[in-house]
Amino acid sequence: MKTSAKTYYWVALALTAVQQAFGGTAKNPPALPPAPVRSVFTMPAGAQEGRDPFFPESIRPYQAAITASHAVEVTDLKVKGYYHDAKMTLITINNHTFAVGDEADLLTTSGRVHIRCVEIQPDAVIIEVNGLKQELHF
Repeated sequence: MKTSAKTYYWVALALTAVQQAFGGTAKNPPALPPAPVRSVFTMPAGAQEGRDPFFPESIRPYQAAITASHAVEVTDLKVKGYYHDAKMTLITINNHTFAVGDEADLLTTSGRVHIRCVEIQPDAVIIEVNGLKQELHF
């Protein structure tokens, strides 16, 4: 009696189906995919730590470090005017007029400064300079 390759194939296929149906071999649980790798980039504080490869002379990458260390002296900000009536109160700081809640960038001797007027009192004004609250008396 001759057996052909087809017969061996069908027998192997049947045995595999029987094994899977009755749990003949234990399968390993499927492996979880690895967690994605995240790149971490730190902005350089100066040119010695790294440069922009496309604009090597640019100081743009270091602006965050320059702004964080940039402190404004209150003496650079002068209250030059005060106006009050029944409708509103205005204050003039370095030739720029503010009402409560107004924001503007002012030029000072130490550079451009972002100012927000928080509160105007009869003898003082409370402003927020680069995120820090300060009080100016007049």
